Amino acid sequence: MMRRSACASKKTGQPNSTNPISCSPSDLFRTASSKASSKEMERIDNLFYSFANRSSGMIDPEGIESLCSDMEVDHTDVRILMLAWKMKAEKQGYFTLEEWRRGLKALRVDTVSKLRKALPELEKEVRRPSNFVDFYSYSFCYCLTEEKQKSIDIESICQLLDLVLGSQFRAQVDYFIEYLKIQSDYKVINLDQWMGFFRFCNEVRDSLSLLCIGFIVGVQANDAKHLQPLRALPNKLLGVVFGQYSVYMKCTFPAVCMYRNSSACLACSCLDKIYA
Repeated sequence: MMRRSACASKKTGQPNSTNPISCSPSDLFRTASSKASSKEMERIDNLFYSFANRSSGMIDPEGIESLCSDMEVDHTDVRILMLAWKMKAEKQGYFTLEEWRRGLKALRVDTVSKLRKALPELEKEVRRPSNFVDFYSYSFCYCLTEEKQKSIDIESICQLLDLVLGSQFRAQVDYFIEYLKIQSDYKVINLDQWMGFFRFCNEVRDSLSLLCIGFIVGVQANDAKHLQPLRALPNKLLGVVFGQYSVYMKCTFPAVCMYRNSSACLACSCLDKIYA
């Protein structure tokens, strides 16, 4: 007598070939999980199309503003940039369906309410050192809006620095933005310089170093006759940003300032007192 299949039903008098098949618990779990995943993806897609532009098939800047409004989050909030990073969005101000699915599946959300509640955890994830370097680099590349564009204008860089680093490195960002606004050598910033400033922020943390930067920026802003002799100084002081030097601060100052031995240089006299 032949053995019945493990998945066969109880004997009903009918031939085995017509018996309904009963699956194992693991098979049932996989089936239920697949159905739940399918339903979740359907909700994610429906949410996408509620904000997407019908003609382009993407969520455009207007759709992102609507999303932010529904989440009660300002569209300039850094967490929106973090959300774009999570989606690996390629074009500034636009989300494709594939990017939307990638991000929302990773966050395990399928409604606006869940997405809003997920933002604090997303921010914690981005702030981890292992992730933040990638996010910082991404934020620059995300702002390259033209084909073959490799640099960003100074005004936009200042806004981006404040958005991305302002909460972590307030003093460094303020000084650097002030310097960028008064200098005339650089019209744009490239990715290497952008990453260099992040290294600079991590290396120059103590108050004395920041005080020195403040004196130098102040002299450039307020003393026209020192603008030329001191022009090279920030490039050395912030040399790690522009890739020219690996040392800065006190050791580079005397080599640059032609007024080192006179009282004409406010920055030198201040540094003399500090290091006396």
